[in-house]
Amino acid sequence: MTENRPSKKQRELLSFIDGFIKGNGYGPSYREIMRALDYRSVSTVAVHVNGLIARGLLQKKDNSARSLEVMKNDDEVVADSPVLSYGKWLQEEITKRTRSLESKDDDAVRHEVSTLKEAARILGLGVTDV
Repeated sequence: MTENRPSKKQRELLSFIDGFIKGNGYGPSYREIMRALDYRSVSTVAVHVNGLIARGLLQKKDNSARSLEVMKNDDEVVADSPVLSYGKWLQEEITKRTRSLESKDDDAVRHEVSTLKEAARILGLGVTDV
């Protein structure tokens, strides 16, 4: 492992931030990162983000919220991330399943569709609406 090669956890964080930005057009909040990656506190997110900033792999564009930017987005950093490796397949599956479920007239099914779409949005997968 090279000195600047991020750890698995760091790649997961970089991948999430990169996917979130691609899916939403802006960076995730620390709280969104905390929930998505199952961290226990926002301060834990801050520690990891600051570590990646110190290594030059992440940058804050300014002092405002949602200003994170992935600096090194090449295969070495994010290729083995489950979110990116399976992202296209997952996006297609969620789109296909939500389309088939949306035709059902059932409140529970509509709730499941909403949950699937929100999960895809959080992962930065951008599911196509029907």
